[in-house]
Amino acid sequence: QVQLVESGGGLVQAGDSLRLSCAASGRTFSTYSVGWFRQAPGKEREFVAAVSWIVRDTDYADSVKGRFTISRGNAKNTVYLQMNSLKPEDTSIYYCAAATGWGNLHNDNKYSYWGQGTQVTVSS
Repeated sequence: QVQLVESGGGLVQAGDSLRLSCAASGRTFSTYSVGWFRQAPGKEREFVAAVSWIVRDTDYADSVKGRFTISRGNAKNTVYLQMNSLKPEDTSIYYCAAATGWGNLHNDNKYSYWGQGTQVTVSS
C-alpha cells in the first residue's frame, strides 16, 4: 500500500514557475513508475509526465515538453514536477499517481494509487 501526498501548488502569474512534490509513505517508489496528471473544471483528467526508478526513463505530454521536468528524489520516496513558463491553460488540479511497471503510462487506468491533488492556478 502506498499513500501519496502532493504539495507545492498555488496561484502564480503567466510565465512564472512552480515545483510540485509528491511524497510517498508506506513504501518507497523504488518498484513503481510515478505519473503526474491534471484535471481542469469540466475536462477529463490528462497525463502530464511520468518517471520510473525501474527503467530510469521519463515521458511527457506534448503540451508540457520543454517546460515541465519530472525528477526523482534521492530518497526514492519523492517525485518532483518542475513547471516553468506556466500558462493560464496549465490551471488544473494536479495529481500524482503510482503504477507498477513501465509502459502505457498515459492511461490513468494503469495507476493503482492516487494522491488527493494540489491546485495550480495561473493568471494571465
